[in-house]
Amino acid sequence: MLVGVTMLVESVSGRRGAPAQPPAFAARRVVSAMVALALVLTLTSNPYGFERDELYFRMLRPAWGYVDQPPFTPLLARAAALVSAEPWAGRIPATLAAVSSVLVLALITREVGGRAVAQGLCAWSYAFAAIPLVFGHVLLTTSIDVVVWPLVCLFVIRAVLRDQPRWWLAAGLVLGLSTYNKLLVGLLVVALVVGVLAVGPRSVLRNRRLWLAVALAVVLAVPNVVWQATHDWPQLAMGRALSDDNAATVRVIMWPYLLILLGPPLTPVWVAGLVALWRRREWRHIRFLAVAFVVLLVETWVGGGQLYYPIGLLAVVFAIGCVPAAGFLARSRAWRHTAWVLIPVNAVVSALIALPLVPASALASTPIPGINQTVADQIGWPEYVEQVAMVYRSVPASEHPVLLTSNYGEAGALVRYGPDLGLPRPYSAHNQLYFDRRPPDSTTTVVIVGGQFADVRDDFATCEVRGRLHNRDDVDNEEVGEPVAVCRGPRAPWSRLWPRFQHYG
Repeated sequence: MLVGVTMLVESVSGRRGAPAQPPAFAARRVVSAMVALALVLTLTSNPYGFERDELYFRMLRPAWGYVDQPPFTPLLARAAALVSAEPWAGRIPATLAAVSSVLVLALITREVGGRAVAQGLCAWSYAFAAIPLVFGHVLLTTSIDVVVWPLVCLFVIRAVLRDQPRWWLAAGLVLGLSTYNKLLVGLLVVALVVGVLAVGPRSVLRNRRLWLAVALAVVLAVPNVVWQATHDWPQLAMGRALSDDNAATVRVIMWPYLLILLGPPLTPVWVAGLVALWRRREWRHIRFLAVAFVVLLVETWVGGGQLYYPIGLLAVVFAIGCVPAAGFLARSRAWRHTAWVLIPVNAVVSALIALPLVPASALASTPIPGINQTVADQIGWPEYVEQVAMVYRSVPASEHPVLLTSNYGEAGALVRYGPDLGLPRPYSAHNQLYFDRRPPDSTTTVVIVGGQFADVRDDFATCEVRGRLHNRDDVDNEEVGEPVAVCRGPRAPWSRLWPRFQHYG
């Protein structure tokens, strides 16, 4: 294996690069991969249940912004809920984004000179890699970024390699609109700018269309910036909270995690892409992408936010690497046969990790919940709500108890499944929910769900734990073992007590 990797890396200095006009689009190979991915994601969209972020998005009222994110993904989730209350409806946008990302990456391969085999290699191997399957299965803000970041890079590559400045405007349009999904796209902009300044071509900085594109992106992003400014820049507080929670882990694990994002068998391909960007003379004008990838890794390490932040540029480098990889496989029959074994194996392993293929009852005996947090976060919500309902019913109705959850997943589950059990809408001080509503000052009895109970129990005259959450599949997730407690006699009016409950994360 190591010998093959070395040979692949050594082969990337070939003189063939991006032609004046890209090769023909390999429609049959690329579209078939897109259709296959769409079918797999659709057929597996409903088992297990909602992921905690999906439950949260469904309960957010439409707004210009929220303290933890821009409005686009929550708006998609609410719109999908009008189609059906089941998970499959909410996951349609994620499926469409993942399928679209396959097309965009195949077009990047084509843009840098990849012919039919290279485009097919990119489309089929990427479509069933780990991260595209994970974020294509559940609707998260990153599900949209999976297509947005490569699309920006596609337009930038076209503007530079084709010397067609109009594509800068397309990149600016996508960047501006993408701020309504996630402000994290700013990391991509910084990485690309640093890359261009470091290795060129710096001449693009004098292009009038580029600066028109910057102006377009800024104008489109203004409502987001205004909302942030008028709400004391809550995204900065969220970033600090994520860093406080995750930085120590992210800074250690992110390096081996790079091998898992697409799968170990595909690692030689994106490594070849990085090397080829440096060594191929015809690609010298897009060499900044290799630098940008390194800058993004540094940004992720310094910020300590989430392990998956590099995926947007990693996918682009992978798509570029498919060109030398296809050439190498064409010259080596033995490694060609090996690749046609390793790529399907990677697809199967990735699908097992990302999709609900293993019965929920068997998950606890596998490493899957530990590898893929989104799987663990899909298990047990209806059962947790039933357990909360048992405690709630144990409180005399004359006390008019309210429900208070520690996190937005618990709140979203109670909103989704609670009405069928006669439960009222819960309160929560987690992220945006803190600002939406608080218990009235007349409230004297509270059923508190989750770990925040330990932090606030002294704010009540009496507290009693009456249950702990568990799921029948014994899958260990964030909710297992969390208390359900009844607290009475708040020691201050809720108007003064509520700020003590506020927390980000």
